[in-house]
Amino acid sequence: MKTPRRQFLGLTTGLLTGGFMSTAMNTRVAAQSPGNPQWANPVHRVANAMSVPKAEVPREVPGKAALKRGLEMARQSLEISRSQVRDYTAILVKREQIDGTIGEHEYMAIKVRNRKVSGGQIVQPFSVYINFLKPSSVKGREVIYVENRNDGKLTAHEGGFKGRFLPTVSLPVDGMLAMRGQRYPLTEIGVEKMIVKLIERGEKALRYEDVTCEFRRGAKLKDRVCTVLEVTQPTQRPDAEFYQAQVFMDDQLNMPIRYIAYNWPTREGQPGQVIEEYNYLNLKVNVGLTDDDFDPNNKAYNFYS
Repeated sequence: MKTPRRQFLGLTTGLLTGGFMSTAMNTRVAAQSPGNPQWANPVHRVANAMSVPKAEVPREVPGKAALKRGLEMARQSLEISRSQVRDYTAILVKREQIDGTIGEHEYMAIKVRNRKVSGGQIVQPFSVYINFLKPSSVKGREVIYVENRNDGKLTAHEGGFKGRFLPTVSLPVDGMLAMRGQRYPLTEIGVEKMIVKLIERGEKALRYEDVTCEFRRGAKLKDRVCTVLEVTQPTQRPDAEFYQAQVFMDDQLNMPIRYIAYNWPTREGQPGQVIEEYNYLNLKVNVGLTDDDFDPNNKAYNFYS
């Protein structure tokens, strides 16, 4: 199943996985080492869940109470993000299926500032900084994107050996090079963007009688206690984007920190292949990020070193 670019996620970090950099990039970066054991293993061992938001339903649909509840949780989470969360840092662990091939887990340290609007004016533009930690093929890669800056382009450079010879470049976020090996453009990354997509998908799922939902409490993602909502769509309809999806909602932060979606099994009784997986580990909100955190000239970065 191939998902259109405009769709989520996740958290996403759509953009630089599959190597657009190696075709046109730059200088090296002293990436923080992922030697810490908390990053050593893939995150897919955790429990299951998915939460999504509100839809107009003409009548009560049997078995949909859990999904409706999950949608309400997602709407509340979106309101919290928009009204209370200015910025955050995290270790994003993602895995995506591109053209039928499932990639390996990628680990990246991210900084994000949410867009804030006052009086119809953007007072804080959506901003992203990414430092790739592993695997070795992408380690040291750095990327910055700030809404309405740099002609709408991202700034990026390679790490490692390639970074010694390739220059820092500016690329259109949805251009061929930036999208190579990616399900989504960089502008789709982040927890708030993920919540919006979960709401859209949950509303769509509510239309169908055979969709089932299950809540689980007390699940853990690393050291975070989560409520999990799992949604299963047994019928493979043209507009259905997954067979089963799980979302982990952090009980303390009231924010989703893990999303994983599976395709329909090819054989009965067997699990479906992963379509996409996004984990926001060690999520810390309102840490006080400044313009310097999203400036390629920051001396702590390696865009121009």
